[in-house]
Amino acid sequence: MKLYTKGGDKGETSLLGGSRVSKANLRIEAYGTVDELNAYIGLLRDHAKEQSRVDFLKAIQDRLFTIGAELATSPSAKNVKKPDILESDINGLEKEIDLMDEALSPLKKFILPGGHPQVSYSHIARTVCRRAERRVIELNDQEPVEELIIKYLNRLSDYLFVLGRMISKELEVGEITWESRV
Repeated sequence: MKLYTKGGDKGETSLLGGSRVSKANLRIEAYGTVDELNAYIGLLRDHAKEQSRVDFLKAIQDRLFTIGAELATSPSAKNVKKPDILESDINGLEKEIDLMDEALSPLKKFILPGGHPQVSYSHIARTVCRRAERRVIELNDQEPVEELIIKYLNRLSDYLFVLGRMISKELEVGEITWESRV
């Protein structure tokens, strides 16, 4: 099977279910941003040292593929079999956030991204996650999107923020805080 189909050479692509849309369509932008986020999660996973974190980041990547499949499905499609995001997926993120948060000092100032490449990767992933969330919400304003997708992306960005703090602690690089001039 060839990787290229030439079907998109004129600026269109197919959704699951068969309909064709412009590659500039908001639905494509939404799942493309989720795909970009998935690549950054892979970068974080590649640098993780603990197997439990590697496994958890892999599970996040699996869920992001699920979200991508949902977003890549034409709203008019019938009988397209795809996996679902579950409330338990969100609960898993919350559990990990709480576990890391217990090991961290209370947050008293805004944190600036940086201090170590791994910390920065986490913050890049967080900002891409926020952009994906905005794109999905914008799509939802036009046509319904599964509510749990928005909730998952919102919680995932929280997880990535806390993960960045945790990585700073583990690497003993310290957090860089914002110092306001006011």
